[in-house]
Amino acid sequence: MTEYTIEFVGTGETITCSDKETILSRCLETGIAQEYSCRVGMCLACTAEILEGEVTQPAARGLTDEEAENYALTCMARPQSDLKLERGKYPPSIEGDLAGGATDGAVADD
Repeated sequence: MTEYTIEFVGTGETITCSDKETILSRCLETGIAQEYSCRVGMCLACTAEILEGEVTQPAARGLTDEEAENYALTCMARPQSDLKLERGKYPPSIEGDLAGGATDGAVADD
């Protein structure tokens, strides 16, 4: 099992996470308030933009293959290197789904 460092840009928060656990589960264990909802890779509430590093997320069904290169669904993503992530950033394909007047990190109600 390999441990990686994950830095959340702009928050001053850093965690370590093994390649065997999801980023979301580690956030919750360490008390970091990471948004989430479905925990099965579909709702995109837990999305973070990957600024540096790589993840594996084979069950991230809510992202296209191209989006999965630049965004992590933290409920599914497992680190494959040290990471820099920016939480509350969503892929361009769902920008139109954001609620009118919402800011980054807010997802429209279904």
